[in-house]
Amino acid sequence: MAAARRTRQSGEDVRSNARERALHVLYEAEAKSIATEAVLEAQVLAVDEMTIAIVNGVAARAMAIDELISEHATGWTLARMPSIDRNVLRIGSFELLGRPDVPIAVIINEAVEMAKTFSTDESGRFVNGVLSAIAAVVRPDEK
Repeated sequence: MAAARRTRQSGEDVRSNARERALHVLYEAEAKSIATEAVLEAQVLAVDEMTIAIVNGVAARAMAIDELISEHATGWTLARMPSIDRNVLRIGSFELLGRPDVPIAVIINEAVEMAKTFSTDESGRFVNGVLSAIAAVVRPDEK
């Protein structure tokens, strides 16, 4: 994850920072084949509550989230996806399922921005398409 980091200034970016930190934790856990709890415990700096909530939420619903992603990632298996994309989709799916207080547009926009920053040139469009399809199913009454 050697992509350039964005600088965040305002208080409204607390959630964005938490999402990015959660992405790093999930990526590290997957790359090292270790539990997310072990990665959280090994952090040198204190991990904020929002990051912990996202990481633990993704871990707790991992099977359901991966199944949901697999159903809506037409032509792609989870194993074939870049690790960053897979974990961005996990975070976005968790938020669509478990964070009804966060609007769909915010969740998808944040996920697309993370994919563009940390993954391939095509990842933003891919993440947008998959999360939009998931949102239509899990939040059908919200536009």
